[in-house]
Amino acid sequence: MWYIWLIASGIFFIVEIATTGFLIFWLAIAALIAMCVSFITDSILIQAIVFVVSSTILIPLTKPLVNKYIDKGKSVATNAFAILGKSGIVTEDINTIESTGQVKVDGEIWSAKSDINIPKGTKIEVVKIDGVKLIVKQKDNITV
Repeated sequence: MWYIWLIASGIFFIVEIATTGFLIFWLAIAALIAMCVSFITDSILIQAIVFVVSSTILIPLTKPLVNKYIDKGKSVATNAFAILGKSGIVTEDINTIESTGQVKVDGEIWSAKSDINIPKGTKIEVVKIDGVKLIVKQKDNITV
């Protein structure tokens, strides 16, 4: 009967990988505990009771501990949004009338626009992203 518990545990682990709730993992662990009990006794009733009791104990006791270390509210800026707030330098004059200009931020060249004309060599800060252009502001009137 141990192989049935091993297969059940494997199925629970596969389902856990496919979901994000981190709940079915404890059922897989409980199935492994029931598998260990199957080496001691052939009674399916005792094995099932061990499975139910161990999963009932594992879920409420360990879920709060796991939630403590997994911060679901924390977001990480990725792709283009990772450069918001970063500093850069103007590589081509930013002209508000013609809507032209380029900046270099983190080693990458971006098209940029601003509320004011900014000359080449001026330090800037990325304020916003509008389509494929960065909206920038002049940083401390410093020209390099």
